[in-house]
Amino acid sequence: MNQLLSLTTKQKRLAIGLMSGTCTDGIDAALVQIEGSSIHTKVQFIEFVTIPYDIELRSKLLQLSSGDFGGSYEISKMNFLLGKLSANACLSVCEKAKISPSEIDFIGSHGHTIYHQPLPENYHGQTVTSTLQIGEASVISEIMNCPVISDFRVRDMSAGGLGAPLVPYTEYLLYSKKDKTIALQNIGGIGNITYLPSNGKLEDILAFDTGPGNMIIDSLVSIHTNMRQTYDDCGKIASIGTIHEELLQWLLTDPYLYKIPPKTTGREYYGADYVKRLLNKANELNLSFPDIVSTATMFTAKSIEISVLNHLPKLPDTLIVGGGGSQNKTLMKYISNTLSQCNVITNEDIGFNSNAKEAIAFAILANETIFGNTNNVPSATGASHNVVMGKITI
Repeated sequence: MNQLLSLTTKQKRLAIGLMSGTCTDGIDAALVQIEGSSIHTKVQFIEFVTIPYDIELRSKLLQLSSGDFGGSYEISKMNFLLGKLSANACLSVCEKAKISPSEIDFIGSHGHTIYHQPLPENYHGQTVTSTLQIGEASVISEIMNCPVISDFRVRDMSAGGLGAPLVPYTEYLLYSKKDKTIALQNIGGIGNITYLPSNGKLEDILAFDTGPGNMIIDSLVSIHTNMRQTYDDCGKIASIGTIHEELLQWLLTDPYLYKIPPKTTGREYYGADYVKRLLNKANELNLSFPDIVSTATMFTAKSIEISVLNHLPKLPDTLIVGGGGSQNKTLMKYISNTLSQCNVITNEDIGFNSNAKEAIAFAILANETIFGNTNNVPSATGASHNVVMGKITI
């Protein structure tokens, strides 16, 4: 406890945020300097790396995330392996920044979600929700010799929340404006949006998962190329295809898009079974591969449009797009076309790093945990009250 107390008295703290997202492409590590806490938080970005998963490991993680593969043997070993790989990512970002690992004050690690069941289900006579993120914090702490804050989702879910989205608190600190309504659309494997009304308070935030981000597109490319390619680089495949209106309208019957927030989704919904149904429909229509990818890309854009027009209180002045999807030029074009009433920009347009955004968020969330500050947003997750998320490993 003395170690944590000493951190709260330091004026400036070096922290690393770690993220392994639903795209399952690798571990992101962002090195930042943090001053203060709560609404007084100041963050300076220093460096960022992504350590990609090899094909075999990515395939195994996707199998584990399906929910019907693995068992305790696989999960136990993968938990410790991801802990070691997470620590390696920390060492790599330190090396890139030319900072000694001994200078790191703490680490905030999201881990990798292998299952997320936010809605209550009957289980052995009880009604339960559940979520599981792996990437053993004790392994990271042992290698890096500093506190690690992890397992953020479970506390919010214990308070009746969906355990997602988690980044709205940090987005409020970093992006909110007194004179403008801002919406932030992250496009990872899943898309999620945060609505920040002008001159708004934390409790005024609205945030939820919009639907698929890159997940369906990545799966289509991986299947077609037999894993030789795992994503549509810059949207090049989609750019040579044609949007097929019948397939698009079939996709847009998806009930998740019209569900009222708070809501969250993931690979358990938009995973292998969903993609299989999509491909079956596309084959019935005798579509080419580029046409399927182009239509799936527009589906992501339309899911964002539906979210903005149907579920936000008003049209935002600016929609800031982040995450890997912001580098998909075809997807960005589709989003700009469908939301022509908004000023659609990327994080890079305002001097931020789209790829580092979520990793930075977990460094900030961890900072709040250390100070004992609540860091969930009940208006976004549906939790009954504010809680301090994150378990501390010293």
